[in-house]
Amino acid sequence: MGDKLIESLTTVAVAIVGVAVLAVLVSGQAKTSAVISAGATGFAQDLSVAVSPVTGGQTFNPNGGASLPTNL
Repeated sequence: MGDKLIESLTTVAVAIVGVAVLAVLVSGQAKTSAVISAGATGFAQDLSVAVSPVTGGQTFNPNGGASLPTNL
């Protein structure tokens, strides 16, 4: 009986957290699309920097952003 009680309480807790996450995501004040866009932009820049030694593209600039390689 104790295992069933813990399983039931866990199910309810997960459901409450799920509803809360969903409410935050669909809220007009959440700016979810801006966060997703910023994350995607950051990932694209990281990917560009990772392949730059092979492609001769952009390299990391510690002062911000990306820069062209100096050894062209």
